[in-house]
Parts: sequence; C-alpha cells; structure tokens
Amino acid sequence: MASRSQPMRARSPEAKRARETAILDAAARLATADGIRSVTLTDIADEVGMHKSAMLRYFETREEIFLRLAAAGWVEWSQAIREQFAVAAPGTDDGNAPSGDANAVAGLLAESLVARPLFCDLLAHTPINLERNVSTEAVRAFKLTAVAEATAVGEALRRSVPLDPAQALDVVATATAMAGALWQMAAPGTELRRFYESDPDLAHAVVDVAPRLTGILRALLRGYGARAGE
Repeated sequence: MASRSQPMRARSPEAKRARETAILDAAARLATADGIRSVTLTDIADEVGMHKSAMLRYFETREEIFLRLAAAGWVEWSQAIREQFAVAAPGTDDGNAPSGDANAVAGLLAESLVARPLFCDLLAHTPINLERNVSTEAVRAFKLTAVAEATAVGEALRRSVPLDPAQALDVVATATAMAGALWQMAAPGTELRRFYESDPDLAHAVVDVAPRLTGILRALLRGYGARAGE
C-alpha cells in the first residue's frame, strides 16, 4: 500500500484525472485559507500527499495549477451570474433588452464576485503571475475559456440593460478586473487588514469591496445609459 507521501502513480486516464482533481482541490483549499500569494508548490504537494517531483508529472508549475483553477472559476461564476440575470430580468420575447435597473445590475455583479473570494484572488494574480510561468498551450486554453465565459455573461447582461456588445464586455471586464484589484486592497482576514482597522489615520485604507465595486459598476452602466439616450 502506498504511504501518504508516496501514493501510487496514476496509470489510467481516469486515475490521472482523479489525481489532477485532488491536486486542484488541495491548491484551492490552501489558497482559500491563506491566499494564493502564500501557497507554494511544496505546500500543495504536502496537502495532497505527494512528493513535489511526482506532482510535476501532472502540472508543470504552481502557476499552471492556479491558472486551471482560474479557468474553472470563470466557468462557475459565469453560469451562476447568468442564472441570476435570468431570474432577475428574463428579457423579452423579441430579443431586445428590457429597461434594466443599473443599480440592481451593478449590485448583482458585485455581490456575485465578492461571494467568491478565491475567484477574486485568482482574478488579481492571473495577469500578473499565473500567465507568466506556464506553457503557451496552457495560456491559450485559459484565455479561450475566459473569453467565452465573459462573452456569455455579456450577452446575458444585454438582456438586462441596454448595452451594445462592446459595452457589455467592457462592463464584465471592469467588474472582474476591479474585483481582483479591490480584493487585494481590502486584504480581508489578514494582519494588514487588522492593522488598517486599528489605526484611525489609516481609515481610508480600509476597503469594503462590495459597495465600492457596486459604485464603480453603477457609474459605468449609467454612463453607457446616458450615452444611449443622447
């Protein structure tokens, strides 16, 4: 029987997929608890019970693991927010967008992202780190997934508020980019956040992500709405 530190090598395709899933799950657990920045390849290997050298048979780098998680995060968020849009504003039979409420749509987008801390963390690290130390094939696979899901969210958004396709994609890009940036600034659950909160002179550094992101998206949506009415 294999020990925790020396599991049997996956031989079949099914066993390989199961091992990859175990690695991804371990990385997600660690990153959710401690943040992506602090998680090393050795940490992931220890969590899943493998030697680091053995884990490299499944993923070439730490960044590839988290890039796969980022792609999965896009798929999960896209499906969830599109379902929420469908319930909140199912659209019209002729395919035209209804007169949506920019406040409600902005809040829905912001809350859906803030409810996914790991995805927000991944969104910030993807362009800075995760796309840098992986193969071009891994980058391409991630980009194709992210673009497809962003486009799907944009199409759902257009059924809620009057936007053209480029504007809808800009709203999705702004929502996800700002969610990642604001999440890093907020530093929730960290000593840095507690330090900010303990010093009255640093009150401006305390970021509450959901209302800040909602305000940014509301302003963007209202601006597009005003332009459409010109």
